[in-house]
Amino acid sequence: MAGRTDSGIPPGEGPEKRGAAAPGNANYVLGVLFLVYVFNFIDRQLLSVFIGPIQEEFGISDTWMGILGGFAFALFYTFAGIPIARWADRGNRVSIIAIGLAVWSAMTVASGLARSFTQLALARIGVGVGEAAGSPPAHSLISDYFPPERRARALAIYAWGVYIGSALAYLGGGYLRAHFDWRMAFIVLGIPGLLFALVVRFTVREPPRGFSEHAAGPAQANSLSETLRHLLSCRSWVHLVVGSCFLSVTGYGILLWGFEFYTRVHGLPPFEIGIWMAAILGIGGSAGAYAGGALADRFGPRNPVWYMRLPAIVTLVGVPFGFVFLLAGSSRVSMLFFFVFYVLSNVYVPIMHTLNQNLSRLRMRATAAAILLFIINLVGAGAGPFLVGFLNDQFAVHFGTEAIRYSMLTLASMGILGAFFFHLSSRSLAGDLAKLEA
Repeated sequence: MAGRTDSGIPPGEGPEKRGAAAPGNANYVLGVLFLVYVFNFIDRQLLSVFIGPIQEEFGISDTWMGILGGFAFALFYTFAGIPIARWADRGNRVSIIAIGLAVWSAMTVASGLARSFTQLALARIGVGVGEAAGSPPAHSLISDYFPPERRARALAIYAWGVYIGSALAYLGGGYLRAHFDWRMAFIVLGIPGLLFALVVRFTVREPPRGFSEHAAGPAQANSLSETLRHLLSCRSWVHLVVGSCFLSVTGYGILLWGFEFYTRVHGLPPFEIGIWMAAILGIGGSAGAYAGGALADRFGPRNPVWYMRLPAIVTLVGVPFGFVFLLAGSSRVSMLFFFVFYVLSNVYVPIMHTLNQNLSRLRMRATAAAILLFIINLVGAGAGPFLVGFLNDQFAVHFGTEAIRYSMLTLASMGILGAFFFHLSSRSLAGDLAKLEA
């Protein structure tokens, strides 16, 4: 075809740029993006370790802490994500990620300098705006570096950033809570991201669009309305998103309030909670995400139904473990079941992101990632922490300090609905993928 190389790569994106996506370099890029995501969740989850001290200093309720950890972050994260992703589908994704990392790290430091609850809320809003520049362009880059048959595992490794970042926030935050005040923690853990932004900007190369599939997309990115119409026309995508929303409400609610749960219900010291939470989230979450990606890459290409049937089954199996984790009288029994629950409840994460990319066209991938994250974070990261905080205040009349046990139990039960919608997604997925290839 005139104007293209035999591989489908446009002129000017030939051998010198194809080298940018060599396997070794692809693994390096994945490693760097993984570390960016680690910084993302260190800065995001650090707040959960210091709910108690912040409440004591500013005199605020659980409901307001839920708003601070939920909607104050999520609203601006989600609404900033769409225009940033549109920029990423047109511009240099590496530069966008580096700028975002610098912004959210600086805002984390600013959180430690806040002298009022309003200032802290504004700083957390800044963290949300910066972090909006992280995952959508990263998903698009990974999709260009890794072909479809390796993409789920690559996105699973990237998703480890959630668990390793949260683990480090709990571990480092638990230590700092035991020995320093909360302000020092935000400052100390925010500074490294400013330095790593330079590593991203000057060591990661921007690949050609569609490189991993040896195909070139259209010169212009699809519009937001075109991307939305395309995704909404896929019934499997709609059900995937609805099911993921239920699970994200559970996941984000537990991430923000899990540390406080063990403080209030089991009376454990901060550093001990930090060690256990780091192990549960870091090891358990990573294992669940990697297992989901590996199983999807193994069985999905043989029969696309298994892309969604697998997380439907695993999620449903995990719900009883969540109930025991929250209702157990022993902290050790609780943590053992929490570990199993967390492994099983994160199998869906890389599959969700993989199908979102696989059901998208080349020049809409960053925007598709932003749309998915817009919905998931608005519902999950916004409503999850808020619902626990709100229910804590309502249930406290009857259950006192143990109210948090029943608030989180309400969220854990949502896995049943998530599994149901994953099953519905599996029924139309093969047809939607076939239409895309036609």
